[in-house]
Amino acid sequence: MNTAYRTMSTYSPTVDTTMRILVVDDDPPSVKMTSFLLREEGYDVLTANNGHDALTIIETERPDLILLDVMMPGMDGFDTLRTIRTRHAIPVIFLSAKGETSDRVAGLELGADDYLAKPFEPSELLARVKAVLRRTEAYALGETSDRIESGGIRLDPLTNRAELPDGRTVELTPIETRLLHTLMRNAGRVLTHDQLLNSVWGSNYGGYPNQIAVYIRRLRTKIEENPDHPKHLITVRGVGYRFEV
Repeated sequence: MNTAYRTMSTYSPTVDTTMRILVVDDDPPSVKMTSFLLREEGYDVLTANNGHDALTIIETERPDLILLDVMMPGMDGFDTLRTIRTRHAIPVIFLSAKGETSDRVAGLELGADDYLAKPFEPSELLARVKAVLRRTEAYALGETSDRIESGGIRLDPLTNRAELPDGRTVELTPIETRLLHTLMRNAGRVLTHDQLLNSVWGSNYGGYPNQIAVYIRRLRTKIEENPDHPKHLITVRGVGYRFEV
């Protein structure tokens, strides 16, 4: 049996408005402890012990954030997220005992907003949850959420959709939206790895190796005519990335 935590400690509630979080994990002790932590912080918590039940809850309850375990029997976390991303842009944090870089990259490539390896400190989980919800809320309140057009691409951060020059509309995840919005806002300017992390994920987020590259690759498959020879999302080797008009 995998336990999600190294230690337990007390916390003071810091959430001003109730946000609804869905915890999806087939390990009852992990679900119990995660739910306890979140409720102590003032969150409204929903739970599911498999991917199929999680999808049903998502359709009926529309949570603000999903904490999704990877290693579940039947429909694992990766398959569950694939299905979620065909319908919703709800932020997702993977929680998994599989902490290898390749597993983290796979999770991010599927559209996860973050990936936390078990066992983890409760304080780290709460920090990641707050960071993801804070970014999502900032966009919902209109901070840096203006529609933008550049290079024939129209991006609407409030709907997480981009209209391409050929008339197609593509669905983006919240992270993809924020990353593309940041690059389009600074069209023609090279943004470093650290600048993108600070703007998209926040100044206190360390990130994983190749994290920006993973999301750039995902964006290219969605907005570039030929992802292998991009015209808009340009890599500046050794420096960062540039949105080319």
